[in-house]
Amino acid sequence: MAALQLNAKPFTPPLVSSHPSSKHSFKLARVSCSAAVAAPSKRYTITLLPGDGIGPEVISVAKNVLNLAASIEGIEFKYQEMPVGGSALDLTGVPLPDETLSAALQSDAVLLGAIGGYKWDKNEKHLKPETGLLKLREGLKVFANLRPAVVLPQLVDASTLKREVAEGVDLMVVRELTGGIYFGQPRGFGTNENGEEIGFNTEVYAAYEVDRIARVAFETARKRQGKLCSVDKANVLEASMFWRKRIMEIASEYPDVELSHMYVDNAAMQLVRNPKQFDTIVTNNIFGDILSDEASMITGSIGMLPSASLGKSGPGLFEPIHGSAPDIAGQDKANPLATVLSVAMLLKYGLGEENAARRIEAAVLDTLDRGFRTVDIYSSGTKLVGCKEMGEEVLKSVDSRVPSPI
Repeated sequence: MAALQLNAKPFTPPLVSSHPSSKHSFKLARVSCSAAVAAPSKRYTITLLPGDGIGPEVISVAKNVLNLAASIEGIEFKYQEMPVGGSALDLTGVPLPDETLSAALQSDAVLLGAIGGYKWDKNEKHLKPETGLLKLREGLKVFANLRPAVVLPQLVDASTLKREVAEGVDLMVVRELTGGIYFGQPRGFGTNENGEEIGFNTEVYAAYEVDRIARVAFETARKRQGKLCSVDKANVLEASMFWRKRIMEIASEYPDVELSHMYVDNAAMQLVRNPKQFDTIVTNNIFGDILSDEASMITGSIGMLPSASLGKSGPGLFEPIHGSAPDIAGQDKANPLATVLSVAMLLKYGLGEENAARRIEAAVLDTLDRGFRTVDIYSSGTKLVGCKEMGEEVLKSVDSRVPSPI
């Protein structure tokens, strides 16, 4: 089972260097395909949640990549495929069936595709696909969301920012995932003193919620370049004032990490003005939701970025940060690489299978080096491919290349 051990060796995100002068955390070396396959020595259970829209397409590609990389490293998987989100609503009438959560809790890791779509937009809140995702995170007790944003050399020109701004960006957003305004009570609808209809939510954090995400962020920053920026709105919001107070108290445990604070509106501006100033960012649920999506576009496409959601114990939840993209679902246009890299995070953080994870990371870089691009990252001089063909090319790279430690 995946577990977030705060006293264990800190995380290093995939495709993110832990040394300022390094472009990557590994080198590539050729190996013989015939010598690469090993007899299974380790077995794990993975719950697959394809979900909605392009979810089934990208999960299919990622599963094939996971199987091949694992077989070469002597790992075997048993899969349970379960409904969630809109697909679960259509099948069972609820966005997260009890059977789905039970299967997820009993597995070693959970891989999610995407949820949501126009079809269910007008549903009541408790019957929206997104409610299923929130309940899944809550049920798994995954409170720490790690979202790397790295501008790969092969894709620097795909960024909407100027090359001199985007080149070399390598940051990690650590987002608190199970507290704040998305879960706070009271919430709902009502009537004010003037008889007008109102809607209300509550941004609330307990000390333990801030402290535990702070420690994850400090540990992550310590493993990277030793810089942590805490993002809040402490000039206006009491919840943010409290957040900053707790972050500063936990900072005393990490004197080797340089801590700074930034208001969220300024952080949103600085991410596009000078993103290289950031190493590790820690923030609350709603701010992290927004800033991590903004950071993703610095890299060229939201279709490139994976994420890992971890708790103190039990299985982790791994998913691409993109949505279900119903407008291109079923058209073989989706970029599967974010899901493939989520599989690498699953292997690394969820199962501790570093070699298999590095093999997949290396395969993605090799595929990009060979010029293959889906439509979201396509540029002149590269080869445009669909979701399935991109997956096939990654499989070729998995089978022929393996990372060697520096």
